Amino acid sequence: MRTVTEFPYEIRVIENVFIPMRDGARLAARLWLPVDAEQRPVPAVLEYIPYRKRDSSRARDDLNHPYIAGHGYVCARVDLRGSGDSDGVMVDEYRPQEHEDAEDVIAWLAEQPWCDGNVGMMGISWGGFNSLQLAARRPPALKAIISASATDDLYVDNMHYMGGALLADNLSEATVMFAFNSLPPDPQIVGERWREMWHERLEGSGLWLETWLEHQRRDDYWKPASVCEDYSQVQVPVMAVGGWADGYTNAIFRLMENLDVPRKGLIGPWGHKYPHIGVPGPAIGFLQEVVRWWDHWLKGTDTGVMDEPMVRAWMQDSVSPAASYEDRPGRWIAEDQWPSPRIEEREYVLRGHHLEEGTADEPDREVAVQSPLSVGMFAGKWASYAAVPDLPFDQREEDGGALFFETPDLTEELEIFGRPTCVLEVSADQPVAQLAVRLSDVNPAGEATRVTYGVLNLTHRDGSAEPQPLEPGKKYQVEVPLNGIAQSFPAGHRLRLSISTSYWPLIWPAPEAATVTLSTGSSSLRLPVRPARDADAHLHEFGEPEAAEPLEITDLSPGEHHWRVTRDLATNESVLEVANDQGEFVIEETGSKIRRATTEWYSFRWNDVNSVRGETRTVRRVEREDWGAEITTRTILTSTSEEFVIDAQLDAFELDAERGDPRVYSQNWERRIPRDLV
Repeated sequence: MRTVTEFPYEIRVIENVFIPMRDGARLAARLWLPVDAEQRPVPAVLEYIPYRKRDSSRARDDLNHPYIAGHGYVCARVDLRGSGDSDGVMVDEYRPQEHEDAEDVIAWLAEQPWCDGNVGMMGISWGGFNSLQLAARRPPALKAIISASATDDLYVDNMHYMGGALLADNLSEATVMFAFNSLPPDPQIVGERWREMWHERLEGSGLWLETWLEHQRRDDYWKPASVCEDYSQVQVPVMAVGGWADGYTNAIFRLMENLDVPRKGLIGPWGHKYPHIGVPGPAIGFLQEVVRWWDHWLKGTDTGVMDEPMVRAWMQDSVSPAASYEDRPGRWIAEDQWPSPRIEEREYVLRGHHLEEGTADEPDREVAVQSPLSVGMFAGKWASYAAVPDLPFDQREEDGGALFFETPDLTEELEIFGRPTCVLEVSADQPVAQLAVRLSDVNPAGEATRVTYGVLNLTHRDGSAEPQPLEPGKKYQVEVPLNGIAQSFPAGHRLRLSISTSYWPLIWPAPEAATVTLSTGSSSLRLPVRPARDADAHLHEFGEPEAAEPLEITDLSPGEHHWRVTRDLATNESVLEVANDQGEFVIEETGSKIRRATTEWYSFRWNDVNSVRGETRTVRRVEREDWGAEITTRTILTSTSEEFVIDAQLDAFELDAERGDPRVYSQNWERRIPRDLV
């Protein structure tokens, strides 16, 4: 990535300013602004997240916000209430208090002497979510948004549930927030209040995992902050950004289809990263595109951004399977509208063990599967965070426990773009059962690279608001949508559709091992086939990745990232261990020493569905010579056929050489939550 040090506008940085809320609380903000902005006001751009502007997000903030500010904007990075150096306690995500505070922040920004009254909002993940949510609330000063790696539907695509099945990422995300919410504010910013504020958080934030497990269907808990409930509420231009290795990309298709405002969709090969630091690559000059977007919508400058196609995506070429890629080969494609009338549905019938082009009709045979719990141990993560290796490995490791169906060798190249769908006629021998459906590219050597997948809790076959148990033995026609993708299959390769009844640990197993029987002949795979488009060769070219000067960091100890699968044949226990240890380093600008590490374990014994266990442990430490704190957390999630069981503990330490016992807070939780057809 190219470092840019000279910009059209000279900027200054304000390390902290407190923004007053309507109830008297204050939110902490870091500002970047042109030095002459008070004489020549400019638009403001807000990023509003809980990830601690003073330390945790500082490196990314330093790449992005000086760059945007240097092109004539005031950039504000604001800590949510209860996070970082802001007042209060955060008890959940995307709640009304968060949105009311954001409205106050936007109004405050618009009223400042250095702002011309126009505000944009941007963010990735949490910041992408609340950008969409604030757009739907329509504060007067908000004129446009950029939403990256986010969703319009909190139940359908948000690390908690997928197809009505419980994601293991529900535990992962709860662990992330468990650790973040327990860290103290910085006394250099908040003064002597820091300890009082810290203990208020420790005692009040709660166990978010419990809340999320109490809402296993798409009930009123998920709806208020899901903009899909009423797309017409969004009345500002939207740029939606994502990557094929991420978990949120399906939302881009829905936003392009359902919004009625100027909008753009951009999908690359990336995981859960901004595109200028995207992994797998190629990364692009995303910040240049951000500036073009803001110049158009906040300054009224014709940058040509709205003359380009509505949707632009990376058509991935075929590759051998690997758990990580530096780059995914391919090319950029585009469509002028979505859904695109150019894309045609092609149906493949499941017949015998084959995929045959044609139309599903009468069933010709029945095949049954009850998959071992080991299917899924090589599935990778629901959303790749580029903490490699977290992508799916060779699917031959998984297909021994699945039904699979293949095409003959392709006689010509096939390209798909959009969301494949399976329509299956199935029955089960249990009232709760689930399916995981995978589409793979099989090369002439037999290697199988997963292209996309989908899962369905069959009790959610008619929707997730009112799931219904299955009647054992009864046949149902169900639809399993797969994640959106743009993929090229070369001539000589085969398409493989694999169907299993488990996909642990990506999804939590059903409460009892179920056998699902599939009727072939009346079941099919439907692919969105995209014909070639000459205009793809003439698309606007992205620049090389650029950013402002990186944060000066001194590494003190190295980090470690690994995914290890082990099986003990003596105990029949299999374990996936995921380590994301970012080591220890010093932020030279603040003098803060930071330590961050998370380890996760997902295990099971043989084929006992109620032996599955997820465990996470975290260490978070921030310290200077005169101050410091360390947080350790441990969370264990298990289940019986009737309940989910949570055991969690939190310990907080104040790092003071004069204290005999540095532990200042400790709490344990044990919760049992009934399973609701999950």
